[in-house]
Amino acid sequence: MALYGASTEYVLHSLLWLVEHTEPVSSLDLADMQGIPAAFMAKLMPRLEKAGLLIAAEGLRGGYQLVRPAAQISVLDVVDAAEGRKALFTCQEIRGRCALFGNCPPEWAERGVCSIHAAMLQAEQAMRAQLAQTTLADLAQTVRNKAPTAFMGEAEHWFGERARTRRTSRVRQKKRAASA
Repeated sequence: MALYGASTEYVLHSLLWLVEHTEPVSSLDLADMQGIPAAFMAKLMPRLEKAGLLIAAEGLRGGYQLVRPAAQISVLDVVDAAEGRKALFTCQEIRGRCALFGNCPPEWAERGVCSIHAAMLQAEQAMRAQLAQTTLADLAQTVRNKAPTAFMGEAEHWFGERARTRRTSRVRQKKRAASA
């Protein structure tokens, strides 16, 4: 079972597009660009807004933008906003349930922190530290290094066309409604 699921993946990929795109981008366009469910995306973006990572713009040019520079948003910020803070491990304290102890475990068996729980806490701290050190800017740079130079321009054009099409469609709808 994965600790972090599709929510984290969808949100991180979406935010990478926002790093590169200076205009607000709709959650529908972010979902369509990546082939992910639009309804799911529409539920996730307000979580990021509530966490102070995004700002939403309404209207014809509406959509989402990063609140601060990508270099100031850690992957951990995004993960915690999308998924909530999750513990890597929940200790069930089974160390005191050994069949050899009967109903009364000896004091030594439950003394101190469970060594398994301690190891898991250390692993969780290391993972969270790594996620805190990695920023959206770091991830975006990796994508830029991989992608052909023209790709980012093509993506910018794609988002721009989507926004123009939406605006044109809304203007036509308003004209039809006014003439009816």
